[in-house]
Amino acid sequence: MVDELVHYDVVGGTATITLDSPHNRNALSAQLRRELSESLDKARTDDAVRVVLLTHTGPVFCAGMDLKEARGAGAGAQGVNEFPKILDQLWTSPKPIVARLAGPARAGGIGMVAACDIAVAVPEATFAFSEVRIGVIPAVISLTVLPRLNPRAAHELFLTGDVFDAKRAVEIGLLNAAVPAAELDEAVAGYLKSLTLGGPKALAATKTLLSKPRPATPSEGFAAMNELSSGFFASEEGQEGILAFAQKRKPNWVPED
Repeated sequence: MVDELVHYDVVGGTATITLDSPHNRNALSAQLRRELSESLDKARTDDAVRVVLLTHTGPVFCAGMDLKEARGAGAGAQGVNEFPKILDQLWTSPKPIVARLAGPARAGGIGMVAACDIAVAVPEATFAFSEVRIGVIPAVISLTVLPRLNPRAAHELFLTGDVFDAKRAVEIGLLNAAVPAAELDEAVAGYLKSLTLGGPKALAATKTLLSKPRPATPSEGFAAMNELSSGFFASEEGQEGILAFAQKRKPNWVPED
Protein backbone atom coordinates (compact mmCIF):
# COMPACT_ATOMS: atom_id res chain seq x y z
CA MET A 1 0.00 0.00 0.00
CA VAL A 2 1.37 3.40 -1.02
CA ASP A 3 1.78 5.86 1.85
CA GLU A 4 -0.36 8.97 1.56
CA LEU A 5 1.42 12.15 0.53
CA VAL A 6 -1.19 14.59 1.81
CA HIS A 7 -2.62 14.47 5.34
CA TYR A 8 -6.00 15.91 6.36
CA ASP A 9 -6.90 16.73 9.95
CA VAL A 10 -9.63 18.85 11.55
CA VAL A 11 -9.26 20.42 15.00
CA GLY A 12 -11.24 23.33 16.43
CA GLY A 13 -12.75 24.37 13.12
CA THR A 14 -9.42 24.35 11.24
CA ALA A 15 -8.72 21.77 8.54
CA THR A 16 -4.96 21.27 8.27
CA ILE A 17 -3.81 19.97 4.89
CA THR A 18 -0.17 18.87 5.02
CA LEU A 19 2.00 18.13 1.97
CA ASP A 20 4.20 15.22 3.05
CA SER A 21 6.44 14.21 0.18
CA PRO A 22 9.84 15.51 1.31
CA HIS A 23 11.78 12.99 -0.77
CA ASN A 24 11.00 15.06 -3.88
CA ARG A 25 10.58 18.43 -2.15
CA ASN A 26 6.78 18.11 -2.15
CA ALA A 27 6.71 18.24 -5.93
CA LEU A 28 3.29 18.07 -7.56
CA SER A 29 3.31 14.41 -8.53
CA ALA A 30 0.18 12.65 -9.76
CA GLN A 31 -0.44 11.13 -6.33
CA LEU A 32 0.11 14.37 -4.45
CA ARG A 33 -2.15 16.30 -6.85
CA ARG A 34 -4.91 13.73 -6.46
CA GLU A 35 -4.72 13.65 -2.67
CA LEU A 36 -4.45 17.43 -2.38
CA SER A 37 -7.54 17.90 -4.54
CA GLU A 38 -9.45 15.33 -2.48
CA SER A 39 -8.45 17.08 0.75
CA LEU A 40 -9.59 20.46 -0.57
CA ASP A 41 -12.93 18.94 -1.51
CA LYS A 42 -13.27 17.50 2.00
CA ALA A 43 -12.60 20.88 3.59
CA ARG A 44 -15.09 22.59 1.31
CA THR A 45 -17.95 20.25 2.20
CA ASP A 46 -17.16 19.61 5.87
CA ASP A 47 -19.50 21.70 8.04
CA ALA A 48 -17.05 21.40 10.93
CA VAL A 49 -14.41 23.31 8.97
CA ARG A 50 -14.29 27.10 9.23
CA VAL A 51 -10.79 27.77 7.88
CA VAL A 52 -8.08 25.79 6.09
CA LEU A 53 -4.34 25.66 6.76
CA LEU A 54 -2.07 24.52 3.93
CA THR A 55 1.33 23.47 5.26
CA HIS A 56 4.13 20.96 4.67
CA THR A 57 6.73 18.64 6.11
CA GLY A 58 10.40 18.78 5.15
CA PRO A 59 12.52 21.80 4.27
CA VAL A 60 10.61 22.78 1.08
CA PHE A 61 6.99 23.90 0.80
CA CYS A 62 6.60 22.83 -2.83
CA ALA A 63 9.05 22.58 -5.72
CA GLY A 64 6.40 22.81 -8.45
CA MET A 65 5.48 20.15 -10.99
CA ASP A 66 7.17 16.76 -10.77
CA LEU A 67 9.64 17.01 -13.65
CA LYS A 68 10.42 13.28 -13.58
CA GLU A 69 6.80 12.55 -14.46
CA ALA A 70 6.78 15.32 -17.08
CA ARG A 71 9.81 13.96 -18.94
CA GLY A 72 8.86 12.30 -22.22
CA ALA A 73 5.10 12.88 -21.87
CA GLY A 74 3.07 14.50 -24.64
CA ALA A 75 1.08 17.70 -24.13
CA GLY A 76 -2.12 15.82 -23.37
CA ALA A 77 -0.45 13.63 -20.75
CA GLN A 78 1.30 16.38 -18.80
CA GLY A 79 0.38 16.65 -15.12
CA VAL A 80 0.02 20.40 -15.46
CA ASN A 81 -3.33 19.71 -17.14
CA GLU A 82 -4.72 18.74 -13.71
CA PHE A 83 -3.24 21.72 -11.89
CA PRO A 84 -5.85 24.38 -12.81
CA LYS A 85 -8.43 22.45 -10.78
CA ILE A 86 -6.27 22.66 -7.65
CA LEU A 87 -5.59 26.38 -8.09
CA ASP A 88 -9.30 26.96 -8.63
CA GLN A 89 -10.17 24.95 -5.51
CA LEU A 90 -7.81 27.14 -3.49
CA TRP A 91 -8.93 30.41 -5.06
CA THR A 92 -12.68 29.77 -4.90
CA SER A 93 -12.84 27.98 -1.55
CA PRO A 94 -15.69 29.55 0.45
CA LYS A 95 -13.55 28.95 3.53
CA PRO A 96 -10.44 31.13 3.89
CA ILE A 97 -7.13 29.36 3.31
CA VAL A 98 -3.85 30.24 5.02
CA ALA A 99 -0.52 29.02 3.59
CA ARG A 100 2.30 28.30 6.04
CA LEU A 101 5.79 28.14 4.52
CA ALA A 102 8.75 26.98 6.58
CA GLY A 103 10.82 26.73 3.40
CA PRO A 104 11.10 27.58 -0.30
CA ALA A 105 8.48 27.47 -3.04
CA ARG A 106 9.06 27.29 -6.77
CA ALA A 107 6.88 27.60 -9.87
CA GLY A 108 3.59 25.78 -9.23
CA GLY A 109 4.24 25.94 -5.50
CA ILE A 110 4.14 29.73 -5.76
CA GLY A 111 0.92 29.45 -7.74
CA MET A 112 -0.66 27.68 -4.77
CA VAL A 113 0.69 30.27 -2.32
CA ALA A 114 -0.82 33.04 -4.43
CA ALA A 115 -4.17 31.22 -4.62
CA CYS A 116 -4.45 31.15 -0.82
CA ASP A 117 -6.03 34.10 0.96
CA ILE A 118 -3.19 34.65 3.42
CA ALA A 119 0.42 33.45 3.23
CA VAL A 120 3.11 33.53 5.92
CA ALA A 121 6.71 32.35 5.55
CA VAL A 122 10.00 32.30 7.38
CA PRO A 123 12.59 34.88 6.25
CA GLU A 124 14.81 32.08 4.92
CA ALA A 125 12.16 30.92 2.44
CA THR A 126 13.06 31.67 -1.16
CA PHE A 127 10.98 31.85 -4.31
CA ALA A 128 11.53 31.69 -8.07
CA PHE A 129 9.44 31.50 -11.19
CA SER A 130 11.92 29.04 -12.61
CA GLU A 131 9.87 28.00 -15.65
CA VAL A 132 11.77 30.02 -18.25
CA ARG A 133 15.05 28.48 -17.05
CA ILE A 134 13.88 25.06 -18.31
CA GLY A 135 12.17 26.34 -21.45
CA VAL A 136 8.56 26.42 -20.24
CA ILE A 137 6.34 29.30 -19.14
CA PRO A 138 4.40 30.18 -15.95
CA ALA A 139 1.11 30.19 -17.84
CA VAL A 140 -1.29 28.42 -15.48
CA ILE A 141 0.03 29.99 -12.29
CA SER A 142 -0.08 33.47 -13.84
CA LEU A 143 -3.83 33.44 -13.23
CA THR A 144 -3.38 33.36 -9.46
CA VAL A 145 0.00 35.08 -9.18
CA LEU A 146 -0.50 38.18 -11.34
CA PRO A 147 -3.48 39.52 -9.34
CA ARG A 148 -1.19 39.55 -6.29
CA LEU A 149 2.06 40.92 -7.69
CA ASN A 150 3.27 44.40 -8.40
CA PRO A 151 3.37 44.54 -12.25
CA ARG A 152 7.01 45.68 -12.48
CA ALA A 153 8.11 42.89 -10.16
CA ALA A 154 6.05 40.37 -12.13
CA HIS A 155 7.81 41.27 -15.37
CA GLU A 156 11.23 41.08 -13.75
CA LEU A 157 10.71 37.81 -11.90
CA PHE A 158 8.71 35.94 -14.56
CA LEU A 159 11.24 36.82 -17.27
CA THR A 160 14.49 36.34 -15.36
CA GLY A 161 13.57 33.34 -13.21
CA ASP A 162 15.77 34.86 -10.51
CA VAL A 163 15.49 33.74 -6.90
CA PHE A 164 14.03 36.24 -4.44
CA ASP A 165 13.64 36.12 -0.68
CA ALA A 166 10.66 36.33 1.67
CA LYS A 167 11.25 40.03 2.40
CA ARG A 168 10.89 40.80 -1.31
CA ALA A 169 7.88 38.48 -1.51
CA VAL A 170 6.13 40.60 1.14
CA GLU A 171 7.07 43.83 -0.62
CA ILE A 172 5.60 42.74 -3.97
CA GLY A 173 2.41 41.24 -2.53
CA LEU A 174 3.05 37.51 -2.68
CA LEU A 175 3.21 37.07 1.12
CA ASN A 176 1.38 38.78 3.96
CA ALA A 177 4.25 38.37 6.40
CA ALA A 178 7.72 36.92 6.90
CA VAL A 179 8.41 35.98 10.52
CA PRO A 180 11.24 34.16 12.32
CA ALA A 181 10.87 30.37 12.39
CA ALA A 182 10.28 30.42 16.16
CA GLU A 183 7.30 32.72 15.62
CA LEU A 184 5.83 31.11 12.50
CA ASP A 185 3.24 28.91 14.17
CA GLU A 186 2.12 31.70 16.48
CA ALA A 187 1.68 34.09 13.54
CA VAL A 188 -0.28 31.50 11.56
CA ALA A 189 -2.46 30.71 14.58
CA GLY A 190 -3.23 34.41 14.94
CA TYR A 191 -4.52 34.63 11.36
CA LEU A 192 -6.55 31.43 11.76
CA LYS A 193 -8.16 32.68 14.98
CA SER A 194 -9.07 36.01 13.39
CA LEU A 195 -10.65 34.27 10.41
CA THR A 196 -12.86 32.05 12.61
CA LEU A 197 -14.42 35.19 14.11
CA GLY A 198 -16.12 36.02 10.81
CA GLY A 199 -19.51 34.63 9.84
CA PRO A 200 -19.13 31.64 7.47
CA LYS A 201 -21.52 32.99 4.84
CA ALA A 202 -20.12 36.50 5.18
CA LEU A 203 -16.58 35.22 4.67
CA ALA A 204 -17.58 33.24 1.58
CA ALA A 205 -19.40 36.22 0.09
CA THR A 206 -16.52 38.54 0.89
CA LYS A 207 -14.10 36.19 -0.89
CA THR A 208 -16.36 36.33 -3.95
CA LEU A 209 -16.51 40.11 -3.66
CA LEU A 210 -12.73 40.37 -3.60
CA SER A 211 -12.46 38.35 -6.81
CA LYS A 212 -15.05 40.28 -8.82
CA PRO A 213 -14.03 42.87 -11.42
CA ARG A 214 -14.46 46.42 -10.15
CA PRO A 215 -16.99 48.72 -11.85
CA ALA A 216 -15.54 51.63 -13.77
CA THR A 217 -16.81 54.06 -11.12
CA PRO A 218 -18.22 53.55 -7.60
CA SER A 219 -21.60 54.93 -8.68
CA GLU A 220 -21.98 52.08 -11.19
CA GLY A 221 -21.67 49.51 -8.42
CA PHE A 222 -23.61 51.03 -5.54
CA ALA A 223 -27.01 49.55 -6.42
CA ALA A 224 -25.77 45.95 -6.59
CA MET A 225 -23.54 46.34 -3.54
CA ASN A 226 -26.32 47.94 -1.49
CA GLU A 227 -28.64 45.04 -2.32
CA LEU A 228 -25.93 42.57 -1.29
CA SER A 229 -25.16 44.46 1.92
CA SER A 230 -28.76 44.95 3.03
CA GLY A 231 -29.46 41.27 2.38
CA PHE A 232 -26.68 40.29 4.76
CA PHE A 233 -27.81 42.76 7.42
CA ALA A 234 -31.26 41.11 7.32
CA SER A 235 -29.98 37.53 7.07
CA GLU A 236 -30.05 35.00 9.90
CA GLU A 237 -26.27 35.21 10.20
CA GLY A 238 -26.27 39.00 10.16
CA GLN A 239 -29.00 39.23 12.78
CA GLU A 240 -27.15 36.76 15.01
CA GLY A 241 -24.00 38.88 14.73
CA ILE A 242 -25.87 42.08 15.55
CA LEU A 243 -27.58 40.45 18.54
CA ALA A 244 -24.30 38.98 19.80
CA PHE A 245 -22.70 42.43 19.59
CA ALA A 246 -25.55 43.95 21.61
CA GLN A 247 -25.38 41.16 24.19
CA LYS A 248 -21.57 41.37 24.41
CA ARG A 249 -21.09 37.68 23.55
CA LYS A 250 -19.51 35.70 20.77
CA PRO A 251 -21.71 34.87 17.75
CA ASN A 252 -22.80 31.24 17.52
CA TRP A 253 -20.38 30.51 14.68
CA VAL A 254 -17.21 31.19 16.70
CA PRO A 255 -15.57 27.87 17.75
CA GLU A 256 -15.11 27.22 21.45
CA ASP A 257 -11.57 27.88 22.71
